[in-house]
Amino acid sequence: MVLALPCPGVGSVPFHLGQGKLLGALFLPVLLQLSVLLLQLPRALLLFFHPGSASQTKTPRAALATWMTDVCFLVTVTLEESVPWTLPETTVSPEQIALGPPPRPAAMSGKSLLLKVILLGDGGVGKSSLMNRYVTNKFDSQAFHTIGVEFLNRDLEVDGRFVTLQIWDTAGQERFKSLRTPFYRGADCCLLTFSVDDRQSFENLSNWQKEFVYYADVKDPEHFPFVVLGNKIDKLERQVSTEEARAWCMENGNYPYLETSAKDDTNVTVAFEEAVRQVLAVEEQLEHCMLGHTIDLHSSSKSGSSCC
Repeated sequence: MVLALPCPGVGSVPFHLGQGKLLGALFLPVLLQLSVLLLQLPRALLLFFHPGSASQTKTPRAALATWMTDVCFLVTVTLEESVPWTLPETTVSPEQIALGPPPRPAAMSGKSLLLKVILLGDGGVGKSSLMNRYVTNKFDSQAFHTIGVEFLNRDLEVDGRFVTLQIWDTAGQERFKSLRTPFYRGADCCLLTFSVDDRQSFENLSNWQKEFVYYADVKDPEHFPFVVLGNKIDKLERQVSTEEARAWCMENGNYPYLETSAKDDTNVTVAFEEAVRQVLAVEEQLEHCMLGHTIDLHSSSKSGSSCC
């Protein structure tokens, strides 16, 4: 039997049951990250059994707990989200599965449109909370940092268009760069996110923008739909003003800027709907340009006959 399994950065890969080599390729990123975590185990154990060690930055129990949490969440999230194993309904034949999903509908066809949106930003700015608030309408103040990538889907209607929004939440830590960057390809919009109470997260927006453009292989960065989100406006002490954030957006591409709060559910729905509008606007402009460059064969034939 042949199945089509989604492979990051490659697309659907035909999988014959019994081929262990392909499974090894799919889990190679996981094994690489686990090897890094295993190298950190001796230091975590040292801090745990010898609390008086020099240059200790965490409590012994916190150091060991952090290491164990990284391992568990890396395996769990990668298996459940990065490589989905959900098979189609039994009414679908193996031949249809091997052919992969149907082609993506055109922007103006009137059918439901699948859009891939990437949330980028420093760790701890609230990307996961924004995604969960929008899709599940829940907020968890004790949520762990994302390990690798996660994604959720939501169907919505924007300006009369039915859209399936596929939201990808990425890890903000540098050590997970090799796990997140393969998922940038194929994105229709990027939500650059920072926290208004963390100035460093705001200053790193340019780095996130450049990283996305490079690894997503964006052909026309000047017209790619970016949306900037200033999250955690529920915090009392701000380090980044609204005016400063809007000025950055104007200087770097005239991007839409929205201030959000996943905790209070402020502008969360508006932010994702704005992302959809930006994508639809870009695709409508492209379609208009294509229609403007069509050739009228009837007019050309008449002009040719007059010359004879």
